[in-house]
Amino acid sequence: MTAVAVKDGIITAVGSAAEALAPTADVLHDLDGGYLGPAFGDGHAHPLFAGLEDVGPQIRPCVNVDGILAEVARWANAHPGDGWIVGASYDATLAANGHFDARWLDLVAPDRPVLLRAWDYHTVWVNSMALELAGITADTPDPERGLIVRRADGTPLGTLCEPGAIDLVTSHVPDHSQETMVAALSRATAAFAEAGVSWVQDAWVETGSLDTYVVAAQQGALHTRMNLAFRADPMRWKQQLPDFVLARDQVIAANEKLLSAHTIKFFLDGIIESHTAHMIDAYSDCPGNRGLPNWEEQALIEAASAVDAMGFQLHIHAIGDAAVRQGLDTIEAVLATNGPRDRRPVMAHLQAITPGDLPRFRELGVIANFEPLWAQQDPVMTDLTFPRLGDERSSRQFQIGEIAASGVRVSFGSDWPVTHHHPMLGIGTAVTRTGPADPCGKPLAGALYDVTAALDSYSTQVAYQAFAEHERGTLTVGQLADVVWLANDPRTSADHEVAGLKVLGTWLAGKSTYLAISDRALEGTQ
Repeated sequence: MTAVAVKDGIITAVGSAAEALAPTADVLHDLDGGYLGPAFGDGHAHPLFAGLEDVGPQIRPCVNVDGILAEVARWANAHPGDGWIVGASYDATLAANGHFDARWLDLVAPDRPVLLRAWDYHTVWVNSMALELAGITADTPDPERGLIVRRADGTPLGTLCEPGAIDLVTSHVPDHSQETMVAALSRATAAFAEAGVSWVQDAWVETGSLDTYVVAAQQGALHTRMNLAFRADPMRWKQQLPDFVLARDQVIAANEKLLSAHTIKFFLDGIIESHTAHMIDAYSDCPGNRGLPNWEEQALIEAASAVDAMGFQLHIHAIGDAAVRQGLDTIEAVLATNGPRDRRPVMAHLQAITPGDLPRFRELGVIANFEPLWAQQDPVMTDLTFPRLGDERSSRQFQIGEIAASGVRVSFGSDWPVTHHHPMLGIGTAVTRTGPADPCGKPLAGALYDVTAALDSYSTQVAYQAFAEHERGTLTVGQLADVVWLANDPRTSADHEVAGLKVLGTWLAGKSTYLAISDRALEGTQ
Protein backbone atom coordinates (compact mmCIF):
# COMPACT_ATOMS: atom_id res chain seq x y z
CA MET A 1 0.00 0.00 0.00
CA THR A 2 1.49 3.31 -1.08
CA ALA A 3 -0.92 5.89 0.36
CA VAL A 4 -3.88 6.41 2.70
CA ALA A 5 -6.30 9.33 2.46
CA VAL A 6 -8.17 10.58 5.52
CA LYS A 7 -11.06 13.02 5.84
CA ASP A 8 -12.81 13.94 9.09
CA GLY A 9 -10.98 11.14 10.87
CA ILE A 10 -12.14 8.41 8.45
CA ILE A 11 -10.05 6.55 5.87
CA THR A 12 -11.56 7.52 2.48
CA ALA A 13 -9.14 5.92 0.04
CA VAL A 14 -6.09 3.67 -0.03
CA GLY A 15 -3.39 2.87 -2.59
CA SER A 16 -3.58 4.50 -6.00
CA ALA A 17 -6.97 6.04 -5.23
CA ALA A 18 -5.42 7.87 -2.27
CA GLU A 19 -2.40 8.93 -4.33
CA ALA A 20 -4.75 10.59 -6.81
CA LEU A 21 -6.08 12.82 -4.02
CA ALA A 22 -2.63 14.12 -3.01
CA PRO A 23 -2.75 17.32 -5.15
CA THR A 24 -5.86 18.50 -3.28
CA ALA A 25 -4.79 17.49 0.22
CA ASP A 26 -4.62 20.06 3.03
CA VAL A 27 -1.84 18.13 4.79
CA LEU A 28 0.63 15.60 3.40
CA HIS A 29 2.78 13.29 5.50
CA ASP A 30 5.73 11.81 3.64
CA LEU A 31 6.50 8.49 5.33
CA ASP A 32 9.96 8.45 3.74
CA GLY A 33 9.92 4.74 3.07
CA GLY A 34 8.51 3.85 6.49
CA TYR A 35 5.62 1.59 7.39
CA LEU A 36 2.04 2.70 8.02
CA GLY A 37 -0.26 0.28 9.81
CA PRO A 38 -3.28 0.22 12.05
CA ALA A 39 -2.45 1.75 15.43
CA PHE A 40 -1.67 -0.63 18.23
CA GLY A 41 -4.08 -1.47 21.01
CA ASP A 42 -3.04 -2.68 24.44
CA GLY A 43 -5.33 -5.48 25.53
CA HIS A 44 -4.26 -5.45 29.18
CA ALA A 45 -2.49 -2.64 31.04
CA HIS A 46 -2.65 -0.46 34.15
CA PRO A 47 -2.01 3.13 33.02
CA LEU A 48 -3.00 4.78 36.31
CA PHE A 49 -0.52 2.64 38.26
CA ALA A 50 2.12 3.37 35.63
CA GLY A 51 1.61 7.11 35.81
CA LEU A 52 1.69 7.11 39.60
CA GLU A 53 5.16 5.50 39.61
CA ASP A 54 6.49 8.98 38.83
CA VAL A 55 5.07 10.33 42.08
CA GLY A 56 7.21 8.45 44.62
CA PRO A 57 10.86 7.40 44.93
CA GLN A 58 12.24 6.19 41.59
CA ILE A 59 13.19 2.66 42.50
CA ARG A 60 12.51 0.89 39.18
CA PRO A 61 15.99 1.64 37.73
CA CYS A 62 17.77 0.36 40.85
CA VAL A 63 19.96 -2.68 40.25
CA ASN A 64 20.53 -3.74 43.87
CA VAL A 65 19.01 -3.38 47.33
CA ASP A 66 21.52 -0.70 48.32
CA GLY A 67 20.39 1.38 45.34
CA ILE A 68 16.76 1.11 46.42
CA LEU A 69 17.64 2.14 49.96
CA ALA A 70 19.66 5.10 48.72
CA GLU A 71 16.74 6.30 46.60
CA VAL A 72 14.28 5.92 49.48
CA ALA A 73 16.66 7.90 51.69
CA ARG A 74 16.98 10.60 49.04
CA TRP A 75 13.20 10.83 48.72
CA ALA A 76 12.71 10.95 52.48
CA ASN A 77 15.17 13.83 52.81
CA ALA A 78 13.57 15.72 49.92
CA HIS A 79 10.02 15.27 51.27
CA PRO A 80 10.24 15.64 55.05
CA GLY A 81 6.54 16.48 55.36
CA ASP A 82 5.19 13.33 53.69
CA GLY A 83 3.48 11.03 56.17
CA TRP A 84 4.04 7.93 54.03
CA ILE A 85 6.72 6.99 51.52
CA VAL A 86 5.09 5.01 48.70
CA GLY A 87 6.94 3.87 45.60
CA ALA A 88 7.07 1.35 42.78
CA SER A 89 8.37 -0.86 41.45
CA TYR A 90 11.39 -2.85 42.60
CA ASP A 91 12.99 -5.87 40.99
CA ALA A 92 12.04 -8.95 42.99
CA THR A 93 15.17 -10.82 41.90
CA LEU A 94 17.39 -8.51 43.98
CA ALA A 95 16.75 -10.53 47.16
CA ALA A 96 16.74 -14.29 47.65
CA ASN A 97 13.34 -15.77 46.72
CA GLY A 98 11.99 -12.25 46.25
CA HIS A 99 11.79 -11.79 50.04
CA PHE A 100 12.75 -8.32 51.34
CA ASP A 101 13.32 -7.41 54.99
CA ALA A 102 11.56 -4.53 56.78
CA ARG A 103 14.72 -3.87 58.77
CA TRP A 104 16.56 -2.85 55.61
CA LEU A 105 14.07 -0.02 55.06
CA ASP A 106 14.23 0.87 58.75
CA LEU A 107 17.86 1.87 58.24
CA VAL A 108 16.92 4.74 55.91
CA ALA A 109 13.36 5.58 57.03
CA PRO A 110 12.85 4.64 60.68
CA ASP A 111 10.48 7.52 61.48
CA ARG A 112 7.60 6.99 59.02
CA PRO A 113 5.92 4.14 57.20
CA VAL A 114 7.24 2.92 53.85
CA LEU A 115 5.45 0.81 51.24
CA LEU A 116 7.19 -0.24 48.02
CA ARG A 117 5.49 -2.31 45.32
CA ALA A 118 7.36 -5.01 43.44
CA TRP A 119 7.35 -4.99 39.64
CA ASP A 120 4.63 -7.69 39.69
CA TYR A 121 2.14 -5.56 41.69
CA HIS A 122 1.20 -8.71 43.61
CA THR A 123 3.87 -8.11 46.26
CA VAL A 124 4.92 -5.24 48.53
CA TRP A 125 7.89 -4.53 50.78
CA VAL A 126 7.20 -2.49 53.91
CA ASN A 127 9.17 -1.24 56.88
CA SER A 128 8.54 -1.99 60.54
CA MET A 129 6.44 1.12 61.13
CA ALA A 130 4.07 0.12 58.31
CA LEU A 131 3.74 -3.36 59.82
CA GLU A 132 3.03 -1.81 63.21
CA LEU A 133 0.35 0.55 61.83
CA ALA A 134 -1.32 -2.40 60.11
CA GLY A 135 -1.20 -4.46 63.29
CA ILE A 136 0.77 -7.26 61.63
CA THR A 137 2.69 -9.31 64.21
CA ALA A 138 3.87 -12.87 64.72
CA ASP A 139 0.37 -13.66 65.99
CA THR A 140 -1.36 -12.38 62.83
CA PRO A 141 -2.56 -15.34 60.76
CA ASP A 142 -2.28 -15.28 56.99
CA PRO A 143 -5.46 -13.56 55.82
CA GLU A 144 -7.77 -15.03 53.24
CA ARG A 145 -6.26 -14.58 49.77
CA GLY A 146 -2.99 -13.28 51.16
CA LEU A 147 0.43 -14.35 52.41
CA ILE A 148 2.65 -12.81 55.09
CA VAL A 149 6.26 -13.87 54.53
CA ARG A 150 7.85 -14.68 57.90
CA ARG A 151 11.22 -15.15 59.50
CA ALA A 152 12.12 -18.49 61.08
CA ASP A 153 10.70 -17.31 64.44
CA GLY A 154 7.32 -16.46 62.89
CA THR A 155 7.69 -12.69 62.93
CA PRO A 156 6.71 -10.86 59.73
CA LEU A 157 9.71 -10.28 57.47
CA GLY A 158 8.37 -7.24 55.64
CA THR A 159 7.19 -8.85 52.37
CA LEU A 160 3.44 -9.25 51.79
CA CYS A 161 1.86 -11.12 48.88
CA GLU A 162 -1.55 -10.72 47.25
CA PRO A 163 -4.40 -8.36 48.18
CA GLY A 164 -5.52 -10.15 51.34
CA ALA A 165 -2.19 -9.31 52.99
CA ILE A 166 -1.31 -6.15 51.08
CA ASP A 167 -4.62 -4.47 51.91
CA LEU A 168 -3.81 -4.73 55.62
CA VAL A 169 -1.26 -1.98 54.96
CA THR A 170 -2.69 -0.08 52.00
CA SER A 171 -5.91 0.58 53.92
CA HIS A 172 -3.83 3.00 56.02
CA VAL A 173 -2.18 4.80 53.08
CA PRO A 174 -3.75 8.18 52.19
CA ASP A 175 -5.33 8.45 48.76
CA HIS A 176 -3.71 10.54 46.05
CA SER A 177 -5.50 13.75 45.11
CA GLN A 178 -7.62 13.71 41.99
CA GLU A 179 -5.26 16.25 40.42
CA THR A 180 -2.33 13.87 40.95
CA MET A 181 -4.21 10.93 39.44
CA VAL A 182 -5.45 12.89 36.41
CA ALA A 183 -1.87 13.98 35.76
CA ALA A 184 -0.77 10.34 36.08
CA LEU A 185 -3.32 9.25 33.45
CA SER A 186 -2.20 12.05 31.17
CA ARG A 187 1.47 11.00 31.41
CA ALA A 188 0.67 7.34 30.90
CA THR A 189 -1.61 7.78 27.90
CA ALA A 190 0.85 10.22 26.32
CA ALA A 191 3.53 7.53 26.67
CA PHE A 192 1.19 5.05 25.02
CA ALA A 193 0.56 7.47 22.14
CA GLU A 194 4.31 7.89 21.68
CA ALA A 195 4.52 4.09 21.40
CA GLY A 196 1.88 3.94 18.65
CA VAL A 197 -1.06 2.93 20.85
CA SER A 198 -4.56 4.35 20.36
CA TRP A 199 -6.67 2.09 22.66
CA VAL A 200 -5.96 0.64 26.10
CA GLN A 201 -7.80 -1.90 28.24
CA ASP A 202 -7.32 -0.65 31.78
CA ALA A 203 -7.48 -4.00 33.50
CA TRP A 204 -7.95 -2.95 37.13
CA VAL A 205 -10.22 -0.06 38.08
CA GLU A 206 -11.99 0.46 41.38
CA THR A 207 -15.39 2.14 41.04
CA GLY A 208 -14.32 4.63 43.69
CA SER A 209 -11.72 6.07 41.32
CA LEU A 210 -14.08 6.39 38.35
CA ASP A 211 -14.38 10.18 38.72
CA THR A 212 -10.66 10.47 37.97
CA TYR A 213 -11.11 8.87 34.55
CA VAL A 214 -14.19 10.93 33.71
CA VAL A 215 -12.48 14.18 34.73
CA ALA A 216 -9.36 13.23 32.76
CA ALA A 217 -11.50 12.68 29.66
CA GLN A 218 -13.38 15.94 30.18
CA GLN A 219 -10.14 17.88 30.62
CA GLY A 220 -8.61 16.44 27.45
CA ALA A 221 -5.97 14.62 29.51
CA LEU A 222 -6.46 11.25 27.76
CA HIS A 223 -4.27 10.69 24.71
CA THR A 224 -5.68 7.26 23.87
CA ARG A 225 -9.06 5.59 23.92
CA MET A 226 -9.60 3.64 27.12
CA ASN A 227 -11.96 0.93 28.32
CA LEU A 228 -12.29 0.36 32.06
CA ALA A 229 -12.48 -3.06 33.71
CA PHE A 230 -13.92 -2.84 37.21
CA ARG A 231 -12.42 -5.34 39.65
CA ALA A 232 -14.79 -7.91 41.14
CA ASP A 233 -13.90 -8.57 44.78
CA PRO A 234 -14.45 -12.20 45.82
CA MET A 235 -15.40 -11.03 49.32
CA ARG A 236 -18.11 -8.53 48.33
CA TRP A 237 -19.04 -9.04 44.68
CA LYS A 238 -22.77 -9.15 45.38
CA GLN A 239 -22.64 -5.69 46.95
CA GLN A 240 -20.62 -4.44 43.96
CA LEU A 241 -23.17 -5.37 41.28
CA PRO A 242 -25.26 -2.19 41.49
CA ASP A 243 -22.07 -0.11 41.65
CA PHE A 244 -20.84 -1.66 38.41
CA VAL A 245 -24.05 -0.69 36.63
CA LEU A 246 -24.01 2.83 38.08
CA ALA A 247 -20.38 3.28 37.05
CA ARG A 248 -21.08 2.12 33.49
CA ASP A 249 -24.08 4.45 33.32
CA GLN A 250 -21.93 7.33 34.57
CA VAL A 251 -19.42 6.78 31.77
CA ILE A 252 -22.20 6.56 29.18
CA ALA A 253 -23.77 9.75 30.53
CA ALA A 254 -20.43 11.56 30.33
CA ASN A 255 -20.51 10.95 26.56
CA GLU A 256 -16.73 11.09 26.27
CA LYS A 257 -15.66 9.43 23.02
CA LEU A 258 -12.35 8.19 24.42
CA LEU A 259 -13.84 6.44 27.47
CA SER A 260 -15.94 3.30 27.88
CA ALA A 261 -16.62 0.88 30.74
CA HIS A 262 -18.09 -2.43 29.67
CA THR A 263 -15.77 -4.94 31.35
CA ILE A 264 -15.40 -6.70 34.72
CA LYS A 265 -12.03 -8.03 35.87
CA PHE A 266 -11.62 -11.25 37.84
CA PHE A 267 -8.28 -12.13 39.49
CA LEU A 268 -8.26 -15.92 39.78
CA ASP A 269 -4.77 -16.28 41.23
CA GLY A 270 -1.45 -14.58 41.81
CA ILE A 271 1.96 -15.15 40.20
CA ILE A 272 4.33 -18.09 39.93
CA GLU A 273 7.32 -16.21 41.35
CA SER A 274 5.71 -15.82 44.78
CA HIS A 275 4.07 -19.28 44.75
CA THR A 276 0.61 -17.67 44.55
CA ALA A 277 -0.36 -18.72 41.02
CA HIS A 278 -2.82 -21.62 41.31
CA MET A 279 -1.28 -24.82 39.96
CA ILE A 280 -2.76 -28.26 39.28
CA ASP A 281 0.37 -29.92 40.66
CA ALA A 282 2.54 -28.59 43.49
CA TYR A 283 5.44 -26.24 42.90
CA SER A 284 8.68 -28.07 42.18
CA ASP A 285 10.58 -26.16 44.86
CA CYS A 286 7.78 -26.23 47.46
CA PRO A 287 6.21 -29.69 47.81
CA GLY A 288 2.55 -29.64 48.79
CA ASN A 289 2.05 -25.99 47.78
CA ARG A 290 -0.31 -25.50 44.84
CA GLY A 291 -0.65 -21.74 45.15
CA LEU A 292 -3.33 -19.36 46.28
CA PRO A 293 -6.68 -19.38 44.44
CA ASN A 294 -8.70 -16.20 44.90
CA TRP A 295 -12.19 -17.52 44.17
CA GLU A 296 -14.24 -20.48 45.38
CA GLU A 297 -15.49 -22.25 42.27
CA GLN A 298 -19.25 -21.82 42.72
CA ALA A 299 -18.95 -18.21 43.88
CA LEU A 300 -16.91 -17.40 40.75
CA ILE A 301 -19.51 -18.99 38.49
CA GLU A 302 -22.31 -17.06 40.20
CA ALA A 303 -20.43 -13.76 40.04
CA ALA A 304 -19.37 -14.20 36.41
CA SER A 305 -22.88 -15.24 35.40
CA ALA A 306 -24.36 -12.21 37.15
CA VAL A 307 -22.13 -9.62 35.46
CA ASP A 308 -22.43 -11.40 32.11
CA ALA A 309 -26.22 -11.23 32.40
CA MET A 310 -25.84 -7.46 32.87
CA GLY A 311 -24.03 -7.26 29.54
CA PHE A 312 -20.49 -6.89 30.83
CA GLN A 313 -17.49 -8.53 29.18
CA LEU A 314 -15.46 -10.93 31.35
CA HIS A 315 -11.72 -10.25 31.66
CA ILE A 316 -10.03 -13.00 33.67
CA HIS A 317 -6.50 -13.00 35.12
CA ALA A 318 -5.23 -16.59 35.10
CA ILE A 319 -1.54 -17.50 35.32
CA GLY A 320 -1.37 -21.00 36.84
CA ASP A 321 -2.78 -23.98 34.96
CA ALA A 322 -5.37 -24.61 37.68
CA ALA A 323 -6.54 -21.00 37.42
CA VAL A 324 -6.73 -21.32 33.63
CA ARG A 325 -8.87 -24.43 33.98
CA GLN A 326 -11.10 -22.70 36.54
CA GLY A 327 -11.54 -19.77 34.17
CA LEU A 328 -12.49 -22.03 31.29
CA ASP A 329 -14.90 -23.97 33.51
CA THR A 330 -16.47 -20.69 34.58
CA ILE A 331 -16.95 -19.43 31.03
CA GLU A 332 -18.46 -22.78 30.07
CA ALA A 333 -20.91 -22.48 32.97
CA VAL A 334 -21.78 -18.88 32.01
CA LEU A 335 -22.59 -19.94 28.45
CA ALA A 336 -24.79 -22.74 29.71
CA THR A 337 -26.59 -20.46 32.19
CA ASN A 338 -27.06 -17.30 30.12
CA GLY A 339 -27.26 -18.67 26.60
CA PRO A 340 -25.60 -17.48 23.41
CA ARG A 341 -24.61 -13.87 22.73
CA ASP A 342 -21.60 -11.99 21.41
CA ARG A 343 -19.73 -11.84 24.73
CA ARG A 344 -16.03 -12.22 23.75
CA PRO A 345 -14.64 -13.34 27.12
CA VAL A 346 -10.95 -12.58 27.63
CA MET A 347 -8.46 -14.62 29.61
CA ALA A 348 -5.19 -12.82 30.28
CA HIS A 349 -1.58 -13.91 30.87
CA LEU A 350 -2.03 -17.71 30.52
CA GLN A 351 1.50 -18.55 31.57
CA ALA A 352 0.74 -22.23 32.22
CA ILE A 353 -1.88 -24.18 30.27
CA THR A 354 -2.18 -27.98 30.34
CA PRO A 355 -2.31 -29.56 26.87
CA GLY A 356 -5.83 -30.86 27.45
CA ASP A 357 -7.17 -27.36 28.04
CA LEU A 358 -5.78 -25.79 24.86
CA PRO A 359 -8.72 -26.83 22.60
CA ARG A 360 -11.26 -25.37 25.01
CA PHE A 361 -10.32 -21.77 24.16
CA ARG A 362 -11.65 -22.19 20.63
CA GLU A 363 -14.64 -24.27 21.74
CA LEU A 364 -15.73 -21.56 24.19
CA GLY A 365 -14.89 -18.53 22.01
CA VAL A 366 -12.31 -17.22 24.47
CA ILE A 367 -9.87 -14.49 23.43
CA ALA A 368 -6.38 -15.44 24.64
CA ASN A 369 -4.63 -12.29 25.79
CA PHE A 370 -0.87 -12.68 26.19
CA GLU A 371 1.78 -10.27 27.38
CA PRO A 372 4.46 -11.39 24.90
CA LEU A 373 7.32 -9.50 26.52
CA TRP A 374 7.16 -12.09 29.33
CA ALA A 375 8.14 -14.92 26.96
CA GLN A 376 11.90 -14.58 27.43
CA GLN A 377 14.69 -15.95 29.59
CA ASP A 378 15.33 -12.89 31.75
CA PRO A 379 16.53 -13.02 35.39
CA VAL A 380 12.96 -13.34 36.68
CA MET A 381 12.48 -16.40 34.51
CA THR A 382 15.80 -18.05 35.27
CA ASP A 383 16.12 -17.14 38.97
CA LEU A 384 12.52 -17.47 40.14
CA THR A 385 10.18 -19.05 37.58
CA PHE A 386 12.16 -22.05 36.36
CA PRO A 387 12.84 -23.36 39.89
CA ARG A 388 9.15 -23.01 40.77
CA LEU A 389 7.86 -24.88 37.71
CA GLY A 390 10.53 -27.49 37.00
CA ASP A 391 11.66 -28.55 33.55
CA GLU A 392 8.45 -29.94 32.05
CA ARG A 393 6.15 -27.05 32.94
CA SER A 394 8.87 -24.51 32.16
CA SER A 395 9.05 -25.89 28.61
CA ARG A 396 5.42 -24.97 27.83
CA GLN A 397 5.00 -21.42 29.08
CA PHE A 398 3.16 -18.71 27.12
CA GLN A 399 1.99 -20.99 24.29
CA ILE A 400 1.21 -18.09 21.96
CA GLY A 401 1.98 -19.78 18.68
CA GLU A 402 0.42 -23.06 19.74
CA ILE A 403 -2.88 -21.55 20.81
CA ALA A 404 -3.08 -19.29 17.74
CA ALA A 405 -2.49 -22.33 15.49
CA SER A 406 -5.57 -23.95 17.01
CA GLY A 407 -7.76 -21.14 15.63
CA VAL A 408 -8.05 -19.02 18.77
CA ARG A 409 -8.01 -15.23 18.57
CA VAL A 410 -4.86 -13.96 20.25
CA SER A 411 -4.63 -10.37 21.48
CA PHE A 412 -1.55 -8.77 22.99
CA GLY A 413 -1.01 -6.45 25.93
CA SER A 414 1.81 -5.13 28.06
CA ASP A 415 0.54 -5.29 31.66
CA TRP A 416 2.44 -2.01 32.07
CA PRO A 417 3.91 -1.07 34.54
CA VAL A 418 4.69 -4.73 35.25
CA THR A 419 6.67 -4.73 32.00
CA HIS A 420 7.37 -2.11 29.34
CA HIS A 421 4.45 -0.57 27.47
CA HIS A 422 6.02 -0.39 23.99
CA PRO A 423 4.33 -2.83 21.55
CA MET A 424 7.43 -3.25 19.39
CA LEU A 425 9.28 -4.77 22.35
CA GLY A 426 6.50 -7.31 22.80
CA ILE A 427 6.25 -8.02 19.08
CA GLY A 428 9.99 -8.57 18.87
CA THR A 429 9.87 -10.98 21.81
CA ALA A 430 6.92 -12.91 20.36
CA VAL A 431 8.87 -13.35 17.13
CA THR A 432 12.16 -14.46 18.73
CA ARG A 433 11.17 -15.72 22.23
CA THR A 434 14.17 -13.69 23.45
CA GLY A 435 14.31 -10.35 25.23
CA PRO A 436 15.05 -6.97 23.63
CA ALA A 437 18.31 -6.75 25.58
CA ASP A 438 19.59 -9.96 23.94
CA PRO A 439 17.49 -10.63 20.81
CA CYS A 440 19.97 -13.21 19.54
CA GLY A 441 20.21 -15.02 22.88
CA LYS A 442 18.77 -18.35 23.98
CA PRO A 443 15.02 -18.39 23.26
CA LEU A 444 12.37 -19.50 25.71
CA ALA A 445 10.97 -22.88 24.71
CA GLY A 446 7.85 -22.66 22.56
CA ALA A 447 6.68 -21.97 19.03
CA LEU A 448 7.87 -18.75 17.43
CA TYR A 449 5.18 -16.31 16.28
CA ASP A 450 5.15 -14.83 12.80
CA VAL A 451 5.75 -11.06 12.73
CA THR A 452 2.62 -10.43 10.64
CA ALA A 453 0.56 -12.39 13.16
CA ALA A 454 2.21 -10.48 16.02
CA LEU A 455 1.33 -7.12 14.42
CA ASP A 456 -2.22 -8.40 14.00
CA SER A 457 -2.42 -9.46 17.66
CA TYR A 458 -1.37 -5.96 18.76
CA SER A 459 -3.85 -4.21 16.45
CA THR A 460 -6.68 -6.01 14.67
CA GLN A 461 -7.21 -8.62 17.38
CA VAL A 462 -7.22 -6.01 20.16
CA ALA A 463 -9.83 -4.10 18.15
CA TYR A 464 -11.89 -7.29 18.08
CA GLN A 465 -11.43 -7.66 21.85
CA ALA A 466 -12.81 -4.11 22.17
CA PHE A 467 -15.88 -4.93 20.00
CA ALA A 468 -14.52 -2.33 17.56
CA GLU A 469 -13.40 -4.33 14.52
CA HIS A 470 -16.04 -2.61 12.38
CA GLU A 471 -14.56 0.83 13.04
CA ARG A 472 -10.81 0.38 13.53
CA GLY A 473 -7.97 -2.11 13.45
CA THR A 474 -7.28 -2.21 9.70
CA LEU A 475 -6.30 0.27 7.00
CA THR A 476 -9.49 -0.01 4.95
CA VAL A 477 -11.94 2.53 3.58
CA GLY A 478 -14.56 3.51 6.13
CA GLN A 479 -12.44 2.72 9.19
CA LEU A 480 -11.34 5.34 11.70
CA ALA A 481 -7.85 6.60 10.95
CA ASP A 482 -6.17 5.14 14.02
CA VAL A 483 -2.76 4.59 12.47
CA VAL A 484 0.90 4.22 13.40
CA TRP A 485 3.99 5.17 11.41
CA LEU A 486 7.12 3.07 11.93
CA ALA A 487 10.57 3.93 10.63
CA ASN A 488 10.84 0.56 8.87
CA ASP A 489 8.56 -2.30 7.87
CA PRO A 490 8.67 -5.04 10.55
CA ARG A 491 7.61 -7.62 7.97
CA THR A 492 10.81 -7.16 5.98
CA SER A 493 13.14 -6.50 8.94
CA ALA A 494 15.37 -9.14 10.49
CA ASP A 495 13.61 -10.80 13.43
CA HIS A 496 16.23 -9.61 15.91
CA GLU A 497 15.74 -5.99 14.74
CA VAL A 498 11.95 -5.85 15.17
CA ALA A 499 11.97 -4.86 18.84
CA GLY A 500 14.10 -1.79 18.09
CA LEU A 501 11.94 -0.29 15.33
CA LYS A 502 11.00 3.31 16.10
CA VAL A 503 7.53 4.82 16.14
CA LEU A 504 7.58 8.10 14.22
CA GLY A 505 3.91 9.03 14.40
CA THR A 506 0.53 8.09 15.85
CA TRP A 507 -2.90 9.31 14.80
CA LEU A 508 -6.21 8.80 16.58
CA ALA A 509 -9.16 9.27 14.21
CA GLY A 510 -6.87 11.31 12.00
CA LYS A 511 -5.68 13.55 14.82
CA SER A 512 -1.98 13.45 15.58
CA THR A 513 -1.26 12.29 19.14
CA TYR A 514 2.47 11.87 18.54
CA LEU A 515 4.76 13.01 15.74
CA ALA A 516 8.51 12.59 16.07
CA ILE A 517 9.51 14.53 12.95
CA SER A 518 7.19 17.48 12.55
CA ASP A 519 8.85 18.91 9.44
CA ARG A 520 7.58 15.97 7.42
CA ALA A 521 4.04 17.33 7.80
CA LEU A 522 3.66 19.82 4.94
CA GLU A 523 0.91 22.31 5.75
CA GLY A 524 -1.30 23.89 3.09
CA THR A 525 -2.83 22.81 -0.20
CA GLN A 526 -0.42 20.72 -2.28
